[in-house]
Formats: sequence, C-alpha cells, structure tokens
Amino acid sequence: MKNKSNNLAPLILFSEITTIDQLIRAQISKILPDGMAISHLSVLNHLSSIKNEKTPMQLAKSFHVTKGAMTNTLSKLEASGYINIRPDWNDARKKQVKISKSGVEAQRDAIKSITPILNKVIFKLGKDKANLVLPIIRELRSILSN
Repeated sequence: MKNKSNNLAPLILFSEITTIDQLIRAQISKILPDGMAISHLSVLNHLSSIKNEKTPMQLAKSFHVTKGAMTNTLSKLEASGYINIRPDWNDARKKQVKISKSGVEAQRDAIKSITPILNKVIFKLGKDKANLVLPIIRELRSILSN
C-alpha cells in the first residue's frame, strides 16, 4: 500500500498546485480593477520591471503562451491605453511594446487592490513557512521551464 501512495505523490503535488492556482486566480480576479484580467496585470508587471521594449514574440516566450494569445492580451492592453505598440524601426515585420504612463498607474492600482488578500494568505500561512516553500516553488518553475 505504501508503494501505491508513493506513485500518487507527484499527482497529488501537481493537483494541489493547480488547485491553489485556481483559487488565487478566482480571488484576485474578483478584486482587480474593472476590465483587468490577471494576464493583463502579469504583462504590466513584466513591462514595468524592464527598461527595454519587447516584441510580442519575446513576451509570448516569457509567459509560455502562443504569439496569438499574447497578441490578444496586448490588443486589450493597448485599447485600454496601458501599453504603446509601435513598429520596429529595424524590422518592419516586428513591433515593439512598452508600458505607458497610464499602464504604470493601472499596474500600481491593481497591486494595491490585491495586496490585502496576498498579505492575508501569507499572514495565515506564516512568513517562516512562506520563506521555506518559496525556493521549492522556484525550483519547480525552473525545472518545468527547461
């Protein structure tokens, strides 16, 4: 019987991770500013943390999504005025993406809106446990990214 539970351990681990993902997404989605999706916030976070412009393909690779999915997200962000998309002056087939001033403000507002729920989770879990699990989660991400 012990061997059977060991075989289930990876399945249980990934089941827990996907359930956590679904729960946090549901809670965050409820409190994000109107019209903003988690994918939008993720792209705004990424763009606000870098100095250089990125192509849609570079962003798609960073987020492990298709170029089409990223183009859809970028179109919505551009329509909201949160990003600027311009032609690449060196290669007319490409575009360059940069966060706008209103995008920086929207990203900050979104972070302010979700911070209380994230702090509540960390408070209930405890900072010591959160600090213990973080390296493991990062290692899992690294393994899965390669």
